[in-house]
Amino acid sequence: MNLTGPALTFTAFSLYAIVHSLLASLWAKGKSRVILGTLSDRWYRFAYNVLGGITFIPVLAVMALHPGDTLYRIPWPCFLLTTILQLTGAAIILVGLLQTDLWHFLGLRQIVEPGPTGDSPLVMEGLYRHMRHPLYTGGLLLIWFLPAMTTSLLAFNLAATLYLYVGSLFEERRLTAAFGQDYQLYQQQVPRFLPRPGRSFNS
Repeated sequence: MNLTGPALTFTAFSLYAIVHSLLASLWAKGKSRVILGTLSDRWYRFAYNVLGGITFIPVLAVMALHPGDTLYRIPWPCFLLTTILQLTGAAIILVGLLQTDLWHFLGLRQIVEPGPTGDSPLVMEGLYRHMRHPLYTGGLLLIWFLPAMTTSLLAFNLAATLYLYVGSLFEERRLTAAFGQDYQLYQQQVPRFLPRPGRSFNS
């Protein structure tokens, strides 16, 4: 088995994750605010998203050039089940974005309606009543239920899953600092990724 593809893919995604996480940090946002002043509050989120998309292109290029060995292909009719699960993941992402304010997520609302910090309000309704990170849950459904898997895709999925989990820890640290006991109570009641019977937010 040729491990060049998976090794390069994991490395490329890891470098992307480091850059993306650094730019998402309070340190980077603080530095930007010092340099750009109020312009940072208006443009940082939008620039962060654009740069995130651009820096993801090399990861996709590595996977295209080094797809790796095929591990499995899911036959019909099981293929239908994986497609349904992927569509479910896409639907969860879409609904989650709409519930958290899609325009704020993209960084467009901050440009048109600048605030003092650009922070979004704490959302604990809809999908967020049942899981703390529905966008991550949807993303995991999309990548893990592909109808075919190669060694490079597996390396990508492992790196992405680790990145999302670690990212959720840092995001929750930031939310705890911003919202205090309200978010801590929410954490205690609601699962991180997967909904569970009897575990939902009650305000």
